[in-house]
Amino acid sequence: MRKRGVWAVLLLPYLLTVSSPLDCREEQGSLSRCPSISQEKLLDRVIQHAELIYRVSEESCSLFEQMFIPFPLQLQRNQVGYACITKALPIPSSKGEIQQISDKWLLHSVLMLVQSWIEPLVYLQTSLDRYDAAPDMLLNKTKWVSEKLISLEQGVVVLIKKMLDEGMLTATHSEQGLFQYDVQPEMLESVMRDYTLLSCFKKDAHKMETFLKLLKCRQTDLYNCA
Repeated sequence: MRKRGVWAVLLLPYLLTVSSPLDCREEQGSLSRCPSISQEKLLDRVIQHAELIYRVSEESCSLFEQMFIPFPLQLQRNQVGYACITKALPIPSSKGEIQQISDKWLLHSVLMLVQSWIEPLVYLQTSLDRYDAAPDMLLNKTKWVSEKLISLEQGVVVLIKKMLDEGMLTATHSEQGLFQYDVQPEMLESVMRDYTLLSCFKKDAHKMETFLKLLKCRQTDLYNCA
């Protein structure tokens, strides 16, 4: 218990520093075109959120490895074939594919990734709560990322409406059953499943950040974006 208290004290200043909201709501609470913020500033805020989410996901994955995953199990995850839940999504992966897709598809790819991870991260929080030795730092980081992902979704949806003049979009991929864990697994399987979720989310969070930064580059320097 004392150890968890130390983790919480160490984490608090960090959370206060990086938890500035991405707020694009009207007084009634509905999302709109965000007349109070320009498209350029909104994109900058969305990128900042994506950067922070990726950074914290890296830290969470590393912390989980240190606490629960011996090195042989790290190798096993790569060999046994724990597939990422977003593998079936039509998301470009190679550098050539990413360079060729339109701004519209970049934004929709980010939105697909964001929406696909909202439910799994809620599951992950529930799963980590059952661990006897999970430090508060890991639990708080996971909760923070889950909350910020919803905020990022709001920002991306508004950005799509501002840049592409498209109507509001709702989550669709979670309804298709990308993530279905109905049976509580054995402890080792649960640990490996959670480790896979963290590792895959870290990879997808990096994709979100990369796509958004490419979009930003295209807005300012179309012919020199790599």
